[in-house]
Amino acid sequence: MDFTLLLEYGWVLVILVALEGLLAADNALVLAIMVKHLPDEERKKALFYGLAGAFVFRFASLFVISFLVDVWQVQAIGALYLLFMASNHIFRKVVKGKAEEQKEKVVRKAGGFWTTVFKVELADIAFAVDSILAAVAMAVVLPDTKLPNIGGLDGGKFLVIFAGGIIGLIIMRFAANQFVKLLERRPGLEIAAFTIVGWVGVKLAVYTLSHPALAFLSEEFAHSIEWKVSFYVVLVGIAAAGWFFSKDKASEAVNKANIS
Repeated sequence: MDFTLLLEYGWVLVILVALEGLLAADNALVLAIMVKHLPDEERKKALFYGLAGAFVFRFASLFVISFLVDVWQVQAIGALYLLFMASNHIFRKVVKGKAEEQKEKVVRKAGGFWTTVFKVELADIAFAVDSILAAVAMAVVLPDTKLPNIGGLDGGKFLVIFAGGIIGLIIMRFAANQFVKLLERRPGLEIAAFTIVGWVGVKLAVYTLSHPALAFLSEEFAHSIEWKVSFYVVLVGIAAAGWFFSKDKASEAVNKANIS
């Protein structure tokens, strides 16, 4: 790879790590709620099975999508799914207030150990799809490398998606608690994170509409420097706005204590 290509791949990998970290934090929070009703030992076992399932389904999703990634119908479904996931999550957060009602519903319906494990594995499948679709949307418009194809993907793109997925799992295992604490302190970041997911969905939609079978947009536009720069500027802007406009609950508590 030449330096420019290496720089572009490295930048996408950095963004993927951040995106996977935010998704991992949300996933870890959901899993924690799902196993909350179990005794301590069974809870640990259920989370272990959950993490094992996350590895298996993440790899399975990666290899399946690598064979289907050039099918425009699959790209379109992926774009719509990311947009739906983002808008649905933001709607629940803004309109329903952190989706506490939904969380309580999950806990109320919780069953025994194996029933819980089964539900955790189903959640793992959804998380794997979320993660791989977001990674594919980021990587699919990267320039091709000289590495051999893996499935239907250029080898370089596959390795970036693979690395992003593995790092996401590592974050989910070791650092998700810190992300959860950060999201609890700055809840506005969660809305910003899913706005980014929606923006990635827009990116995949642009790539889909420029597919030769559709040609609603020119293929040159989807790969143009102008579009790539615009995409990353908006992405960084969303992240910055989420940070600066989300209130720090710890600071608010200190201020209230000082006032009183």
